[in-house]
Amino acid sequence: MRTQLVSRLLNAVPGIDTLASLFAIDPFDLSAPARIDYLTALERQMSWLQAMMQRAIVAVAGEEGSKSDDIFTGVDDAEREDVAAALRMSTGTAQIRIDVARTLVNHLPNVCSALAMGEISPAHATVIARESASAIRNGMGPAHIYSIEQSALAYAEFHTPTQVGNKVRTTIAKLAPEPFEEIAERARDTRRVSCFREVDGLSTIVAILPAEDAQIVMKAIENFIHAQVASENISLGGQNAGGASRFKSASGATGTSDLTNDSEVLPGQHRSMDMKRADALTSIAAWSLQQSTVDVKLHRRPVTVNVTIDLPTLLGLAENPGQLAGYGAIPASVARALASDGKWQRFITDPQTGTLLDFGREIYEPPQALVDFLIARDRTCRFPGCRQSAARADLDHAQSWDTGGETSAANLGALCRRHHRLKTHGGWKLDSHPDGSCTWTSPLGKIYEVPARPMLEAV
Repeated sequence: MRTQLVSRLLNAVPGIDTLASLFAIDPFDLSAPARIDYLTALERQMSWLQAMMQRAIVAVAGEEGSKSDDIFTGVDDAEREDVAAALRMSTGTAQIRIDVARTLVNHLPNVCSALAMGEISPAHATVIARESASAIRNGMGPAHIYSIEQSALAYAEFHTPTQVGNKVRTTIAKLAPEPFEEIAERARDTRRVSCFREVDGLSTIVAILPAEDAQIVMKAIENFIHAQVASENISLGGQNAGGASRFKSASGATGTSDLTNDSEVLPGQHRSMDMKRADALTSIAAWSLQQSTVDVKLHRRPVTVNVTIDLPTLLGLAENPGQLAGYGAIPASVARALASDGKWQRFITDPQTGTLLDFGREIYEPPQALVDFLIARDRTCRFPGCRQSAARADLDHAQSWDTGGETSAANLGALCRRHHRLKTHGGWKLDSHPDGSCTWTSPLGKIYEVPARPMLEAV
């Protein structure tokens, strides 16, 4: 009886009556599957309450930022303090809450409605508002804002807030490529590397870098760790598989830098010391990738920085954003610059959905072609919400080889080691589909759909 009641409350319109009915139920009296429904129903109620909270914050802080009356006060000084004191939070957090609430209430009515109906979580609504705020401030029109809302809300049904944030950035880049280029170019001039003293003999280094440079740094760190392990294995008498190929950064960055001498900068290309430090870190990391003598290969491929770009944009006939693996949307000009020095693989996509259909090339070793195809198709682990890179994941048979499962694109997919074990030993079931989408069934019988991943969308 309680199970049926919880099921009805899960699908009921959020509101005070539904909340009162949920309050009267002890979740410990429910069956295991019903407890999950109860948890989900409560989340929908939280969304409804948060929609009310956004309006209340705007009512306190005002629909627009307050004007400064003198040189000693700033925008929202009094309002920010009111919200901070009432909600027992810092003034910085209060200002973030005010900015998010104003964006939602003033500019994103469909997101507010979805939040009030419990269709998205408060975290989803917050990330949509924060990612849209810059475009709204820069004058993006109502039609484009509506498109952003619809795209984000549809995506939120099966994706985490972080993934929805990536989707919003990609949508904005597609709708307004020129402002996206300008914003990205301005942001590049804020790059810097800083060092902060900490206690106990420690320091913190913070690097603010362009997205493509940050990926080079992270790849260099990963390469160093793998190379160190490989070197230790060699010293212990282990065999190092593969040839002696050296790594090469996909960005084409060199190992030289002008750390101290402004005279090395070409006319019209002045850089601050912060910019020099940022560029030096990128160059050092790129040099490390180029100079490594230990052959580190994941899935039989060397460490790379991967960029996806459509053919018209590559040829300069369109200005669609590219996708930088591990980051998301980047301006077309940056994607073209990175692609100009890269090694190419051709993949064929569905023109309507953008999902991969075939690996579209002949190769002597078909297993390696299939490996490349699966990593490009899945990009991350296929468990709901997991963002572990497919390049570091296992390529798993959805239907095991022992029970007749084929070694094919339809039956294979990327799973991180944890979720691979969860599927094999944890009672979770996985059904894989030819387009790369899949369906998970939990041990309690709950079903979770993971859609196919279009190549030019962030994950």
